[in-house]
Amino acid sequence: MESYCITDVGRIRSVNQDYVFASDTPVGRLPNLFVVADGMGGHNAGDRASSYAVEVFLRNVRWERDKNPIRIIRRSIEKANTKVLEEANSREKYQGMGTTMVVATIVKDILYVANVGDSRLYLIGGKSIRQITRDHSLVEEMIRAGGLTREEGRYHPDKNVITRAIGVEERVAIDFFDVQVSKNDTLLLCTDGLSNMLTDEEMKRIITEESSLRIAGKRLVEAANKNGGSDNITALLVRPRGNEVKKC
Repeated sequence: MESYCITDVGRIRSVNQDYVFASDTPVGRLPNLFVVADGMGGHNAGDRASSYAVEVFLRNVRWERDKNPIRIIRRSIEKANTKVLEEANSREKYQGMGTTMVVATIVKDILYVANVGDSRLYLIGGKSIRQITRDHSLVEEMIRAGGLTREEGRYHPDKNVITRAIGVEERVAIDFFDVQVSKNDTLLLCTDGLSNMLTDEEMKRIITEESSLRIAGKRLVEAANKNGGSDNITALLVRPRGNEVKKC
């Protein structure tokens, strides 16, 4: 297995509120672990929300004695939700903060994914790209209801309005997915600073053109910045075949 993560402030923002963690080796009972979070809130609150949520999440994963990956991830996200909400309520400068989170682990040939918010996980295999997660956003709800086309949704003024986040309410609703993967697949976990700037086909083309995950990741960020870079940009690429924890 190999992975590469990259995060960039973009061309407009002054603070990077994204946070990414990648480990090709075991974290607690999980054989590997990949996390991307996109914070929201004021100048200080967004970056605090994403980094603190991942910190709490990882601490709980390492503490868990359960062997079931879904239960480990669920309880760890719920713990992160509780602690971020407590932090938001305890300090005025953090009020209203929250964060998205997308999590993945591969156990044998099964990919387990959890997400809250609109950070995404894509599976790229052969000539196809498939979004595994479903956005928790106002625009996505409008698309599912038939009020917008997918293309119209890309340019809708409310496309950044999310309907679920960690640290906003006492209970957090989490979506889970499991997918079979092969050694020829590539995973992309990303924030909306990437997926709003590039189409799925553009991301697929860049990833499939490069044998190096490092080069592919850098090209994704460069392309997103070239297209406007209106938000922080984070990409985490994984191929199911390094041995060290990577932090960006």
